[in-house]
Amino acid sequence: MATEGVGPTPGEYIKHHLTHLTNHGDKQSSIVDFSYINVDSVVIASLLGLLSVFVLWLAARKATSGVPGRFQAAVEMLVEMVESQAKGVIHNAESRKLVAPLALTVFVWIFMMNFMDMLPLDLLPKLWEGYYASTGHDPHHAFLRVVPTADLSTTLGLSTSVLLMCLFYNIKIKGLGGWAHELVCAPFGTSKNPVWAVLLGMVNFLMQMIEFVAKTVSHGMRLFGNMFAGELVFMLIALLGGYAALSLGGGLLFVGHLIAGTVWTLFHILVITLQAFIFMMLALIYLGQAHDAH
Repeated sequence: MATEGVGPTPGEYIKHHLTHLTNHGDKQSSIVDFSYINVDSVVIASLLGLLSVFVLWLAARKATSGVPGRFQAAVEMLVEMVESQAKGVIHNAESRKLVAPLALTVFVWIFMMNFMDMLPLDLLPKLWEGYYASTGHDPHHAFLRVVPTADLSTTLGLSTSVLLMCLFYNIKIKGLGGWAHELVCAPFGTSKNPVWAVLLGMVNFLMQMIEFVAKTVSHGMRLFGNMFAGELVFMLIALLGGYAALSLGGGLLFVGHLIAGTVWTLFHILVITLQAFIFMMLALIYLGQAHDAH
């Protein structure tokens, strides 16, 4: 990763931090290769998912009808917020029994994954690098990314799951025949003329497919783009601190590093919360659209 006796260049430092730990042990060379699994994203996301469910279960287990403690009050406020948003978008009470808890879990899970960006940038990668070296491997090839939502595979996986839920509710609420009719009759309607009816049906179906794909891709890309950019800013701030340590007159750089790091961290708390909320709201909106007839 670096020239012998010299620390890594900024480009090498960023490249190393943006490389995933994969099942093949090397960097993916093509844009799409389903044989590669980003092990770091899968493991960290799974652990955080279990932690999120455990926290929610703990809140439910310790809930009392009396004066709630701070933890219970915070969880109750979160539950009420999600429930009110679900009621405003999904008018089917039976569907909300599944969708509202799902939205709550998605919000908490994505927030937890986003929050990994608040940890010191080199903390977990350095620990992994030390373990990797202790097992006799080259520490320069000890790759680890700790923010699952800065991985496009994770965010597109989440948005694809929302798409599958939308397809399920389209069929459940409208019936297979009703949904098939909607696919070929919306948004441009149909015609009594058989030729025009076929042509409009093809156009309508194409537009519906484009809509499903566009919503799914944009849903995942929005979360990925914001978290990837935030992670990259933290790397640049870390490099600013590194230059301060290496230069004789680095006092001003060090002060700039502290100020930039503090300001960006405080701002990023808002970003990670907002991105979790936006993803949850878009999921509710898309599921609500699946309940509505065009």
